Amino acid sequence: MKLLIVTNYFWPEEFRINDLATGLKDIGYEVTVFTGIPNYPSGRFFEGYGFWKNRSEIRDGIKIIRFPLIPRGNGGKLGMMLNYISSAFFSCLYIPWKCRDQYDAIFVFEISPVTVGLPAILLKYLRNIPVVFWVLDLWPESLAATRVTKSTFLLNQVEKLVRFIYKKCDLILASSRGFIESIKNVGGSQLNVGYFPNWVEPDYLVCKAKVNALEVPGFPQGFCIVFAGNIGIAQDFQTIIRAAELLSEHSDIHWVIIGDGRQFNWVKSEIYNKKLAQNVHLLGRYPAVMMPTFFDLADVLLVTLRDDPIFSLTLPGKLQSYMASGKPIIAALNGEGGRLVDESKSGRTCRSGSHQQLAENILELYRMSPSERAQLGLNGKSYCDRYFNRDKLINNLSLQITELTKKN
Repeated sequence: MKLLIVTNYFWPEEFRINDLATGLKDIGYEVTVFTGIPNYPSGRFFEGYGFWKNRSEIRDGIKIIRFPLIPRGNGGKLGMMLNYISSAFFSCLYIPWKCRDQYDAIFVFEISPVTVGLPAILLKYLRNIPVVFWVLDLWPESLAATRVTKSTFLLNQVEKLVRFIYKKCDLILASSRGFIESIKNVGGSQLNVGYFPNWVEPDYLVCKAKVNALEVPGFPQGFCIVFAGNIGIAQDFQTIIRAAELLSEHSDIHWVIIGDGRQFNWVKSEIYNKKLAQNVHLLGRYPAVMMPTFFDLADVLLVTLRDDPIFSLTLPGKLQSYMASGKPIIAALNGEGGRLVDESKSGRTCRSGSHQQLAENILELYRMSPSERAQLGLNGKSYCDRYFNRDKLINNLSLQITELTKKN
């Protein structure tokens, strides 16, 4: 089966769509990826790529076709807006004549911006190809929640665009069960909506080299709370910093933050201003293959999201990776994310924004015996193996795509 994947992000950028493309290729799909020039998260084109360089390549048997766009820059609102508009414009301009094969289906990987659905819909009507749309980011809700815009008029216009995209798709897959009602509220109850969660990528399953903290630059010794991922408004670092202040008298409790993002410099300044440098450690960004090493060094793993209705529907992709590591989880999450941690008995949860309860939960795990913490980690791993198995989920997706092509 010939499958076209439409995504704004792909290798060498590190997103789960990379592994999905490989997984589908491995079970017999002929996969082509239509994507932008890589520039995330630095905001600059990756070395070797540009408007006129390396716009077509083959990697591990997957054909990659790239459309031009304006890079994100430093993550400011203007740079993001230009990136979103240019990617929508050039992807629609390029897809009819760059993607000329007769594909059996189109699969859209939708994290911001939602406009990634537009070139897929255009090609659908030019070639009569069914579209599967995988929603990992709810628009316009995420725009409001991350303070990209407060304009009611603009949010209403975006909602109309999202409604148009949803209605033109043959199958919509939600990465969180909490998304399903919102998708139907925007697009209509007649939509064909299913559930397709994130899974654990192979790189996160194996710690390739057992190391101790002294071998990782900047990694402290003591009781380590590890946060890995994007450092942005959605991740609610204000709550993390406030909880770290409450626990600062415990010199052997360390917060280890791995990642980069729009709020990196703000977090860095807060650590300095609040004199938390002995307890809070910003290690910067590392490749995904290093994450199992950091998880192995952690005593607990931390996941947080802002106190906002949209995030109560969200299931953070890192939760599955955390669970697979076999380490206990500390979560400041509302709704779906918190429910998953509680249901799996893999750690302790509190409501988003509850810095005092977050600190109390950390103290509880800090005072537990290693065997008690290990049991929480094993609970999470068992739950993950049962519900987020990569091969099962990819095979189920393949069955849904096959059914869709039969109806078309």
